Amino acid sequence: MTVNLEVAEGVGTLRLDRPPMNALDVATQDRLKELAEEATRREDVRAVVIYGGEKVFAAGADIKEMQAMDHTAMVLRARALQDAFTAVARIPKPVVAAVTGYALGGGCELALCADYRIAGENAKLGQPEILLGLIPGAGGTQRLPRLIGPSKAKDLIFTGRMVKAEEALALGLVDRVVPADEVYEQAHAWAARLAQGPALALRAAKEAVDAGLETDIDTGLTVERNWFAGLFATEDRERGMRSFVEEGPGKAKFL
Repeated sequence: MTVNLEVAEGVGTLRLDRPPMNALDVATQDRLKELAEEATRREDVRAVVIYGGEKVFAAGADIKEMQAMDHTAMVLRARALQDAFTAVARIPKPVVAAVTGYALGGGCELALCADYRIAGENAKLGQPEILLGLIPGAGGTQRLPRLIGPSKAKDLIFTGRMVKAEEALALGLVDRVVPADEVYEQAHAWAARLAQGPALALRAAKEAVDAGLETDIDTGLTVERNWFAGLFATEDRERGMRSFVEEGPGKAKFL
């Protein structure tokens, strides 16, 4: 399989496995969607790591496959391409991208679907589609400016240039830079810590932030208010508040 889902300690790892560069061909895109939806459904998956291996995250789409596609073929395929990435972005659980080596084109767009990005010192990220006479087609023109701002996003999209890990950190494209051999370990630790948290509250927090970014503040505040009030009906809220009163802050057990 070109993508695998491995689960341990409440953390599901979506592992890209298409050597040598994890090129995201049609079969890989479809498999990614399938497993993202599985991670969404499974109760034993409480947080997710997206990982491409020790050497490369994903170098982008399969250019040879795309070269053979004409306009009609891509009209029929483009929605499925976006749907695969959207399935990852909509996993209602904390998602971290563990980025080593190249994360270009579709690989960068996949990292953008995560809530948090940990990059190795050897990471190089970018949206080089313009160099092929194209634009990003898996969410790059939408998720990148929402993350780092329109002018910085346009610089990367217009020029197609790659940025190394430290510049990606300065841009806000990644959230932490660590030695390359520690990327997965630290990403898994981030996810495992959150996997111990209140699952419904984490889901609510993610939906409130993501939905709020897509709308006006009044609508966003309505989303927040509804989730906030709704959580008062949950066992986790009862457990968390009881622990706070009886034991002090930060000691609640939610599993």
